[in-house]
Amino acid sequence: MNSSLRQRWENLLSAERLGAGSGPSAPERTAFQQDYDRIVFTSAFRRLKDKTQVFPLSKSDYVRTRLTHSLEASCVGRSLGAVVGREIIDRHGLHGVEAGDFGAIVAAACLAHDIGNPPFGHAGEDAIREWFKASGLFDAYAFTPAQQADFQQYEGNAQGFRVLTRLQSPANPGLQLTSAVLATFTKYPRGSWLESPLSGNSGKKFGYFQEDAGAFQRVARATGLQERVPGQAWHRHPLAFLVEVADDTCYLIVDLEDASRLGFVRHEDAELLLADLAGSSVNDGKLARMSEPKERIEYLRAKAIGRLLEGAAAVFLEHEAAILDGRFDTDLLEASPVATPLQAVKKVAQEHIYVARPALEIETAGFEVLGGLLSLFVAAVEAGAGMRPKTTRERMLLQLLPTQFLGPGRQPDSDPYLRLLRVADFVTGMTDSYAVDLYRKLKGIDLPGE
Repeated sequence: MNSSLRQRWENLLSAERLGAGSGPSAPERTAFQQDYDRIVFTSAFRRLKDKTQVFPLSKSDYVRTRLTHSLEASCVGRSLGAVVGREIIDRHGLHGVEAGDFGAIVAAACLAHDIGNPPFGHAGEDAIREWFKASGLFDAYAFTPAQQADFQQYEGNAQGFRVLTRLQSPANPGLQLTSAVLATFTKYPRGSWLESPLSGNSGKKFGYFQEDAGAFQRVARATGLQERVPGQAWHRHPLAFLVEVADDTCYLIVDLEDASRLGFVRHEDAELLLADLAGSSVNDGKLARMSEPKERIEYLRAKAIGRLLEGAAAVFLEHEAAILDGRFDTDLLEASPVATPLQAVKKVAQEHIYVARPALEIETAGFEVLGGLLSLFVAAVEAGAGMRPKTTRERMLLQLLPTQFLGPGRQPDSDPYLRLLRVADFVTGMTDSYAVDLYRKLKGIDLPGE
């Protein structure tokens, strides 16, 4: 057994709570299980029930929302984490840790992985980026390159870290989750601006805003993450690869299932794709006894997920040393035997699911709604900060902003970066329905009480 690897894993599984030190833990309810519970009971998590997965606000109670997607991903992540954890414990003789601890860490991170997403899915992120790029604000203020990039490359992943560590229960501040869960949650452990681009999956996006850089640095130190760029970028926590697998597995497989249910993909095509993914795990006799398309697809979906997890776990364990050293930084599924049939699913998703009319309609509407809300509230806080005289309407808009998103004494923050970031916090925390409702009222399309 390699004692240095054992020490690495013990650091990576740090139960130190951000902002609170080490809290009480018991075998029947570990610190990582407590993290899972803390996330479940947050208002930010509950709001995921009214945030778009792919098909918006569907009249069908079958179709997933961000909430059901996150719950499904956490179940998949728990299983995957426990499988990997059992082998890691045996390999390195880890003491005082169970396979279930690995599962609980991955499950909690999966549960929260979409908690920072704005309304209208990924189109909401694009809408926020484009609004800030066209706003002219970066000509008015001497933002640092990193502060400017926070807005122009706006990321729901970074917003999620902010929700967990600052915005939810702000008096704490944040949920004070364990460092292991926060590091596992952060699939992109870097800031928004670097002098040179980074290779690998973990460098594609960013995982925290500049205001939260200190918080992530503390997480990185507690878990022993290895630096790529001093103080600005790190190699991923190994378990973050498992979160990525759980997320990708659930959104690809169940988006196909949802699309089949809604008629955007033929049942026969969905069955063939899922059967290719499931491979030899399918019991042909059992499948032949199923006559309903819904039942057949649900069976094949379960088998496909099982095979994806089996392949991902095998790749992780084969490349464990390279993952720990930062030499492996690609998608586990792309390096597994299911890579080819998975590409076929992705092709169908791009050609038939993500371009389905309901998805495109809500994405287009998202640009109008989020852009409109940002225009109104940014103008109000700019006037409130003394950049120009306030109009009567802007005074009213400032009254509508919750205290949390203003500065001391309910005045906009004197720092332009912080006051704009707080407006973004307010808008991105909305559900789809609330954003649409507020936009319609503020634009006079609907009147309150109608």
